[in-house]
Amino acid sequence: MGRLKTVKLNKCYMLFLLVILFFSCVFENQGNKGVIASTKTQSKPNIVLINVDDLGWKDLGFMGSTYYETPNIDALAKQGMVFTNAYASAANCAPSRACMLSGLNTPKHGVYTVGSSARGNAKTRKLIPIENTEHLDDSIYTLPEMLKSAGYLTANIGKWHVNKNPLQQGIDVNIGGSDKGNPGANGYFSPYNIDFIEDGSKGEYLTDRLTNEAISFIQKSRDTTFFLYLPYYTVHTPLMGKSSLIEKFKKKKGDNGQNNPKYAAMVSSLDENIGRLLKTLEANGLNKNTLVIFTSDNGGIRAISYQNPLRGGKGSYYEGGIRVPLIMKWPQKIKSSSTTNQVVSNLDFYPTIQYIVNPEKKAQELDGINLTDVLINQKKIERELYYHFPIYLQTYKKSIDQGRDSIFRTRPGSLIISYPWKLHHYYEGNTWELYNLRSDLGETKNLLKTNSNKHEELKNKLNQWIKLNKALIPRDRNPFYENKVSL
Repeated sequence: MGRLKTVKLNKCYMLFLLVILFFSCVFENQGNKGVIASTKTQSKPNIVLINVDDLGWKDLGFMGSTYYETPNIDALAKQGMVFTNAYASAANCAPSRACMLSGLNTPKHGVYTVGSSARGNAKTRKLIPIENTEHLDDSIYTLPEMLKSAGYLTANIGKWHVNKNPLQQGIDVNIGGSDKGNPGANGYFSPYNIDFIEDGSKGEYLTDRLTNEAISFIQKSRDTTFFLYLPYYTVHTPLMGKSSLIEKFKKKKGDNGQNNPKYAAMVSSLDENIGRLLKTLEANGLNKNTLVIFTSDNGGIRAISYQNPLRGGKGSYYEGGIRVPLIMKWPQKIKSSSTTNQVVSNLDFYPTIQYIVNPEKKAQELDGINLTDVLINQKKIERELYYHFPIYLQTYKKSIDQGRDSIFRTRPGSLIISYPWKLHHYYEGNTWELYNLRSDLGETKNLLKTNSNKHEELKNKLNQWIKLNKALIPRDRNPFYENKVSL
């Protein structure tokens, strides 16, 4: 009996020593929060989402440009997966960002454009467009809010553009983000015109400054699990680059509609800063457990940079307006130097990230798909993309835009992409266009008359989607319209 008591006491004593040892280690490491934080959240990656403004599908070296110089972004492409069929969820910035940050397509939040939906001369608009909603409603559960539920520290550094203050929509740290959609006149050099940022020294370049802030955030947050949303204002107009880079590209021969030295200088500065950001992740031991996403919010402006063979540009729902560059890098998860032709949208970021981080509170409704099987197992997923734009966007340059007419980049309509097929429906005149993107990426041959079965199939899918999503369709005739323009 006495021996049994001794054995029990020894076990209790050993357990007591183990408890003391555990708490000693915890208190000893109080000054090193990285040890404690990594124990809690090591399975969840840090997430860096880089969203460049108006960067075209072919404005990078790894996408085929020979004029723009992007060695750091090209290196990033080799370290991760390149998506050759990546799309923005809208053809201009506000709706694309609203879709990406909400995970919802345009009919569900009503953000269709920037400002008014009645753009251009009223006499040239046959229909009264659906009224635009300028900001995401606060009731929408955003991507940053979901990540906060998963224990992430969240930051926005750059262009927010979906409400006046990102702190109201799940962001903990905000620098430079508000409802402003561009830096304003002379805005790329300090003193700045944007909100929630202090001026730097005179002549400081905005792209450099935002990267400095991002680097500072990473260094301060390296012992936590963080989400860094880095939506650069560049390469949005006004075109403003560093003078030394502009002079450099003035001496370089352009190619295939890519020959603007100011724009090239902006792309070059972007690339330099992406390199600085990636080196910071490496230097702080964060590279292996950080998911990096690099993309653009919509297609490039054709009047500035051609995206041949793609037709059109920003504001158009031809491929040049909605196709974007996309790289995803996650070491030991995503195979390096991999490429996929999987059709994806920035609507897919939210469900993919939500699956990875498994938050306490999940979004109940998302319109994209979870891409983890594509990223990790390189599988293909059959899916369609849908667009609804019941609005008008006026032309940039009539002779260059490659729109349906010389007045608008787009008129009210909807479309479906069921690769390789793409069906446009425009509500003025109830007109349809059908293209095979595999054989005609430039959308030059309308195959409507020779593929009536495919037209009917996609038309039915598009109409079902419109009905299911209660998408508002402009039907009322504009009383100011004058029928002087051939549609």
